Amino acid sequence: MSNLYAKENMKHLGHLKELAPEQLKAFNEFNAAVFKEGALSKKEKEIIAVAVTQVTQCPYCIDAHTKAAKKEGATLEELTEAAFVTAAIEAGGVVTHGTHVHQAKNQDASDVLYSRSNLKSLGQLAKYAPEGFKGYQAFSAASVKAGKLSTKFKEIIAVAVANATQCPYCIDVHTKNADKEGATSEELAEAIMVSSAICAGGAYAHMANMIQSYQE
Repeated sequence: MSNLYAKENMKHLGHLKELAPEQLKAFNEFNAAVFKEGALSKKEKEIIAVAVTQVTQCPYCIDAHTKAAKKEGATLEELTEAAFVTAAIEAGGVVTHGTHVHQAKNQDASDVLYSRSNLKSLGQLAKYAPEGFKGYQAFSAASVKAGKLSTKFKEIIAVAVANATQCPYCIDVHTKNADKEGATSEELAEAIMVSSAICAGGAYAHMANMIQSYQE
């Protein structure tokens, strides 16, 4: 059996020019537009990209964007801090969605599945899993603490990641945090578009595996 994640699999993407030329052209133009210098620098966009690839878990994308970020001047410390933002957002999505368990158990869930009022149930998690909840809170706070990356930029990353994880609670909280730290609408919009491109890119890159499997 072939290695499912061998770099050599990427050669199969060359077939896309014949298989879906119009779609490939549109994807490439979309991707190029997203990564142009704008309110966010190319370096910042590539750091965001690396953070989002931790969500999509696409090894091809992790490899490509880590190298692109390095080329733009990002350090390994910066990329590691960005990846920890992702880890914290992933953890936060689980914790905040845990409020639905309390709602369902107590049969008081409303027709509005994603109401801010659901978050009042976080107290139940703190009550029944105090040590774990305390640990989560400390981890979440540490993930956005200023280091090699500023708190502002980490909150911008958090917004991009939250859109990739599709956690409405995380989007709400971190958009407000980013705004409080001085992030502009343009910066947040560009970060979201990077997240969109990375999510699309994961599907694009894995077409290499689809073609490999089809040819075996």
